[in-house]
Amino acid sequence: MAKQRTSKRHDVKKVSNDPVGKADMAFGKDNYRWMLIGLIVIVIGFALMLGKTDDIYSSSEALRNASFSFSTHIKITLAPLVVLAGFVIEVYAIMRRPKSAE
Repeated sequence: MAKQRTSKRHDVKKVSNDPVGKADMAFGKDNYRWMLIGLIVIVIGFALMLGKTDDIYSSSEALRNASFSFSTHIKITLAPLVVLAGFVIEVYAIMRRPKSAE
């Protein structure tokens, strides 16, 4: 007497009419907007750091004024704070729960 082997059928959940599993997305549209805003703020912060160091040791006043450079105070104080604010916005964008479509 041999036992018959029966295959167990796995229950498959019915998928709603969502195209491409939209309900399973980790981030919503607003999250991506906040991520883009955070990225723009980070880029602005790094742009504020551009330029040579202050040419205070340069012999020519015209040479000092000709270079595209922000002041030392902006490079050392403001720019890192802007970059840090951009990273805070990115963390907020990741942690924010998307609004449910209920």
